Amino acid sequence: MRVIAGSLKGRRLQSPKWAGLRPTSDKLRETLFNILGASVTEARVLDAYAGTGAVGIEALSRGARHVTFVERDRRAAALIEDNLRRCAVSKGYVIIRAEFARDTVPPGFDLIVLDPPYDEKPSRALEAAGALAAAMGLVVLEHARRQAPPERAGPLERRRTVVSGDSALSFYDRRST
Repeated sequence: MRVIAGSLKGRRLQSPKWAGLRPTSDKLRETLFNILGASVTEARVLDAYAGTGAVGIEALSRGARHVTFVERDRRAAALIEDNLRRCAVSKGYVIIRAEFARDTVPPGFDLIVLDPPYDEKPSRALEAAGALAAAMGLVVLEHARRQAPPERAGPLERRRTVVSGDSALSFYDRRST
């Protein structure tokens, strides 16, 4: 794994040395950030189910103001810290070792990226993210291609789904009332 673009372009990231963690591929991250474009610059980003931290580190590399990593597994939280150190990132982030839920972090994120385990139903995570997103915030759900994401969850409505290999990215924003 590597950082695709930005100030940290080309930096190598460590992968987990244990089973059960599925890092977002370089190709899928590149697709995600190509779609997001300049909207990442100066954004407050939440990388939930952060795993290796690759998505949040990519956001920092592309100019995000701050990234909050949420990861419940202590080994993965340590891996995120190691990857940030490898990239010489010492500020502009916080790592929260907890289960992702709406009371895990304060609201107001411009971009929330969710990558829950593929065998977990995403509705709970999406509803929590809806409560944490800024008024014009965007929520992106990574999921298995074969898994149909919900059209709506809490205040969120799906606007677009992009498929890449066995994975997909679904983009949500707040429903207009």
